[in-house]
Amino acid sequence: MLVSIKISGENYRRLCSLSGKLREEKSKPVSIDETITFLYNKRRVSDLAGSWNISDKEVGDFMANLKRGWSRWKIKSV
Repeated sequence: MLVSIKISGENYRRLCSLSGKLREEKSKPVSIDETITFLYNKRRVSDLAGSWNISDKEVGDFMANLKRGWSRWKIKSV
């Protein structure tokens, strides 16, 4: 079944850009439909591993803030 959808120009450009990257990886033409399927099926939090470029100090600050936030967490019982 073919359908038409409306998306913003920015999202269309992003899809085209990702489609181009996938085309390079697969060495074959990749449609927008295949690109959306890739996004739906392949994106996991673990895909982001190693994508942050931060220093050890920034990691330490992040972890300290995270621990501080979790220490304030209160479980509400009903």
